[in-house]
Amino acid sequence: MKRTVVMAFLLVLALLYGGDVTLAQGGETFPTDNDVNAIAKKLYCPVCPNTPLDVCETLACQEWRAQIRDQLAAGWSEEEIINYFVSQYGERVLAEPQRRGFSSLAWFFPILALLLGIAIVVQVLRTWRRRVQPLTVPGTPPEVPPEVAARVEQEIRDLL
Repeated sequence: MKRTVVMAFLLVLALLYGGDVTLAQGGETFPTDNDVNAIAKKLYCPVCPNTPLDVCETLACQEWRAQIRDQLAAGWSEEEIINYFVSQYGERVLAEPQRRGFSSLAWFFPILALLLGIAIVVQVLRTWRRRVQPLTVPGTPPEVPPEVAARVEQEIRDLL
């Protein structure tokens, strides 16, 4: 029994101080602020509209960054942390929509719109090119087909 209590105490101490592991060379603790911000940049604050989690200064965001730090210290991967936040707050916390299902339109729609725009511009240019009339010098009579000229001459003769 005494041994179990000592082991539990040591386990609690290890968990409490496990996040403050000091690296021998750099003197930095793991996870660093850069590690936390690398994940926080991929998430948006669920409270503040259009604010990335890494720059939001609300108390909630500070707590979420601390939670990310704790999860990294516990050995969670980046994907596990992001999936945790998505399961808690929904896909609206993602800075970049996932590439599956209906949200895949966010990735493909701009490309489709660009291709459609290019097709419209090409079609308009072709139409304009067909409508362009050859330039004529001012003061020169337009070319008249011989049949029309003959008919006009015949009508003039009939009038005289």
